[in-house]
Parts: sequence; structure tokens; C-alpha cells
Amino acid sequence: MTTRYDVMRWQLLALAVGLFPGRMVAAADLVASFSAARLLYEERRYAEARAAFHRLATDQPDNVEVNFHLGRLALWHDDGPAALRYLERALKAAPNEGRIHNALGDAYGLMAQQAHLLKKLSWAGKCLAAYEKAVELEPHMVAFRWSLVGYACVAPRIAGGSCERARAQAREIARLDATNGRTALATVYLAERKFAEAFAQFDEVLAREPDNFMALYQVGRCAALSGEQLERGRVALERCLRLVAPSGDGMPTLASVHHRLGNIREKLGNEAAARQHYAEALRVQPDFRAEKEALRN
Repeated sequence: MTTRYDVMRWQLLALAVGLFPGRMVAAADLVASFSAARLLYEERRYAEARAAFHRLATDQPDNVEVNFHLGRLALWHDDGPAALRYLERALKAAPNEGRIHNALGDAYGLMAQQAHLLKKLSWAGKCLAAYEKAVELEPHMVAFRWSLVGYACVAPRIAGGSCERARAQAREIARLDATNGRTALATVYLAERKFAEAFAQFDEVLAREPDNFMALYQVGRCAALSGEQLERGRVALERCLRLVAPSGDGMPTLASVHHRLGNIREKLGNEAAARQHYAEALRVQPDFRAEKEALRN
């Protein structure tokens, strides 16, 4: 996710280059091109964003922002070696940025998934170390703690995984952000197959705010993943379709709602309706990939 500091970096670049006669237009073009590429990324038009950042990399091969975004986009397309190449280049230029360590953790995790059995543990160790470094550098960043929740839920104990560790991080998330904390705790309960406890995370919120989009969506997600309370989940997600979805990195999109409705319709035995929802998810977000948004969404 791009921060105000990223924007400032590019603005300063434009100023610096603009000080030299004959290069102001080139600097302005560069900033405009980056802004356009970043907008594609934020709109989750990832194939177009990847092409746009590749064009920027031709003139800016060592730029932190370009390499960071290309690394994230390589991850989206399951290209582990490319993700490592871009993110390690970004880290060399900015070794104390938590977001780069966190993204590198994702890259190491992808390599662990794709590696031969004997190398999986080594990659997993690098993944965990990178996630922990990101949290050490920026302990207030909820997204980085989410990475540790996901790792702890799926990794074997020999590699540092456990639901106890996941729950500890979920509690830290709750301390920083109550909404994310409920979702994180529900995620841990789902991993433990404690389905009633997962649903219960959102009961109090919905009693106060029956149109709370995030709580409704998470009830639907719990139903889709657990196979429990399917009708409740269907109703909650269909209500989401009548509300305005929140924006921002890590937030469920309209495509996510349709995907989870497809999951529920499939479990209810209505395969035709399920296919319609899956198709609608891709129509509204052509680059949607459910497995890439599965941790929170």
C-alpha cells in the first residue's frame, strides 16, 4: 500500500530533476506515469499495473517504489523468483521499511509452497523471520501482524506455527484495531474448527449495527468456510450487495462478496447459482483470485 511518504519521495524526485534545464518535462512524465501505475494497482487491475510498472523499470531499475510494486505484482501472479528479485532489490535500497520485509515474507512463503520437500522448511524459516522483522520495525502496522496470524495458522509446529501464536497476534491486532481484531480471532477459531466462536465475534456488532458491512461479510465468510449457518451467511452477504463496500487495502471487495456467495450456493447444492456468482466476481474484478485474498476475505 502506498503511503504519503511514497508520494513525497516521488514529488522530491520531480523537484530534483526539474532543477536541471531540459529535464522538467521528463520528471513530470515520470511522476505522471507512476501515479497512473499506482492507480491501476490500487484499483486491483493487476495485469495492467504490472505492465505499467515494467515500463517504469526501464528507466528506473533501482527505484524502491517500482521494485516494491513489481515484487507485489509478481506475488499476485505466483512468480516467486521474480518477486524475490524485485523485493530484494528494493530492500537493498530501503533496508528499514517494514512493508518490504513483509512482502519478502510473502515471497519466501510462496517459494516454500513451490519448493521441493527438503527445502520447504528453509524457505518457511525465512518467511517467518521476514514477517517478524516487519513487525519489529513497525509494531503498529496491523497488516504485518496479519501475516503472522496467517503463518501461525497454516505452518506446522516444527516451522513455528501454532494456533496459540496466531491467537496472540490476533489479540495484538484487536488492541490496535477492534474490527480487524474480531476478524483475526474469527480466523483463528475457523482454523481450530471452533465455528460457533468464530460466528460469535460479530454478534454484538450486528446487534448494534445491523448494516455493518464488515460484520455481515465476515458472517458470510465464516459460513462459506465452515459450512455452518449457511442460510445466515447467504442472507448476510446478499445484504452486503445492497451496501457500500469499504475501500482500502485488505478490505473485501464486491468480487469477494460474490465469491463467498458462490461458495455458499455450492454448499447448498445450487451449482448454477454458484457459477453465476463466480462469473460475477470476475466480471467486476477481472484479476480477482480468491486464494490471494483468503486470509481476511
